[in-house]
Amino acid sequence: MSERYRSVARQFTQRATSVPEGAWENPAPCEGWVARDVIRHMVSWMPGFFLGSVGVEVPEGPSVDEDPVGAWKVVSDAIQAALDDPEVAARECDVGLGRQSLEQAVATAGIGDVLVHTWDLSRATGLDEALDADEVHRLVEAMEPLDEVLRESGHFGPRVEVPDDADDQTRLIAFTGRRP
Repeated sequence: MSERYRSVARQFTQRATSVPEGAWENPAPCEGWVARDVIRHMVSWMPGFFLGSVGVEVPEGPSVDEDPVGAWKVVSDAIQAALDDPEVAARECDVGLGRQSLEQAVATAGIGDVLVHTWDLSRATGLDEALDADEVHRLVEAMEPLDEVLRESGHFGPRVEVPDDADDQTRLIAFTGRRP
């Protein structure tokens, strides 16, 4: 699991470090957001949701307004360090998904969020939108049976219709209410 997070987070970090000058204020696919807000979202919810729930503090980092890439790296590195530590990764938490280990919580809620927001950041800033095909497939397979529950959570907009033969990434992006 640690390696799965590392891979997905690495792709997000690569996109963030590649954002062209001046593109941080470009509109993002999430209504009312700009590219910088994609990172603001990630660094605002992930530390408390995951690490705070198992008693791990995240070091102080730069603000998203000052250094979006640096802010992301502090949070992502802290999550990775927790996942790399078997004792911390096994700590149980309840983040609204039932009792499970930190490792399971990140697998259930964190990896998918990082993956989809990699696409958001890429779309907003004109970068390569291709995502890790294996992770996309895994996420589509896990989410589609939970359509009604996930839709009711308010985390996704209405599903965007795509052709039946659409590839997994197109299906994933459309499932989350984004226009591929």
